[in-house]
Amino acid sequence: MKLTFFKYQGTGNDFVMVDNRTKTFPKQNTDKISQICDRHFGVGADGIILIEKDTNYDFKMIYFNADGSETFCGNGGRCAVAFAKQLQLIKNKTTFLAFDGEHYAEINNDIVSLQMIDVEDIQIKENAVFAYTGTQHHVELVDNLDNYPVFENGKKIRYSYENPGSNVNFVQQINNNTFRVRTYEKGVENETLACGTGVTAVAIAMHKTNKTNSNTISLPVEGGNLAVSFTEENGCYKNVFLKGPATFVFKGTIEV
Repeated sequence: MKLTFFKYQGTGNDFVMVDNRTKTFPKQNTDKISQICDRHFGVGADGIILIEKDTNYDFKMIYFNADGSETFCGNGGRCAVAFAKQLQLIKNKTTFLAFDGEHYAEINNDIVSLQMIDVEDIQIKENAVFAYTGTQHHVELVDNLDNYPVFENGKKIRYSYENPGSNVNFVQQINNNTFRVRTYEKGVENETLACGTGVTAVAIAMHKTNKTNSNTISLPVEGGNLAVSFTEENGCYKNVFLKGPATFVFKGTIEV
């Protein structure tokens, strides 16, 4: 079967997007998902996103990491909104369903602002913070992020958590409201150029530990710039929005 796909990227986080409203994609076949995501033998991507019908929402987003595991992805969610607009399922505002529940989003040209889940359970450790922002995230401040061994240390920390493990974000503070981030992602098992749920966890962790008093955080990543805003009420972070570009790259077909 020939599969038509669309390639999108959000600050370098890249995805194979599939219109699966006819339910033809073999989503139980994790080997096939990994093959499509393979950068040498497939299309090449951090993950695959399926857009499906839903009776209560504009659409349903299903996200698979490159290893076939299912989760939520913030940058993927922003790209899903841009793809849904390309498919003419939405205009400039949408409410859709994903792995971690309902999401609201707005799109203006290629800039997508995506509402994330509320975050309340934030674990402050000796040298790190752990939070669930749609998937699991470890946040750790480091010096000299340019030369930091993200892959080596990220992999060790990722597997130090119980199944399914944790994404690992290494952070360097630039000023009061700017934090540079590099992320090792589980499921991809490598450093990625950006991670939307990761920078969301970083923004909240930095506010929670009083590294910033701002509720709008700038987050430079390897693939560009993201921003996270929120309100905080009695330790619960609400109205959390992840904002950044979501860009169409190309359309193609692949045999599956």
